[in-house]
Amino acid sequence: MSFAKEFRKFAVKGNVVDLAVGVIIGAAFGKIVDSLVKDIAMPVINAILGGSVDFSNKYLVLSGSVPAGTSLEAAQKAAVVFAWGSFVTVLINFVLLALVVFWMVKAINRVRATPEAAPAAPPAPPEDVALLREIRDELRRR
Repeated sequence: MSFAKEFRKFAVKGNVVDLAVGVIIGAAFGKIVDSLVKDIAMPVINAILGGSVDFSNKYLVLSGSVPAGTSLEAAQKAAVVFAWGSFVTVLINFVLLALVVFWMVKAINRVRATPEAAPAAPPAPPEDVALLREIRDELRRR
């Protein structure tokens, strides 16, 4: 089998295509979670803490000197900084993403666990048919 045919056979397998779709949707879902953190969760946290807290721009200078209020990007160019705020933001993203995935898996498992509706029992035959069957069965016994 040629390399091209073998690769095409591998690439169009159902599992590979499913994985590719999952990665693409996962990347888009990651953007949704980033927006959820940046646009929804962080403003609520800021309101609770009573100020404008932007974790993504928080850092600690390890060596060198950086004027107060310098952005993280400028501080990283001027000195060695410990960017703890970026980590906190990514951690919040991870926790929210894990929570949403947990809820999705839980919902899927609940749907899978519901028993399939058993086929309905056939309706009872009309009374005259039942009576005729009883007569037939009685005649067979004699």
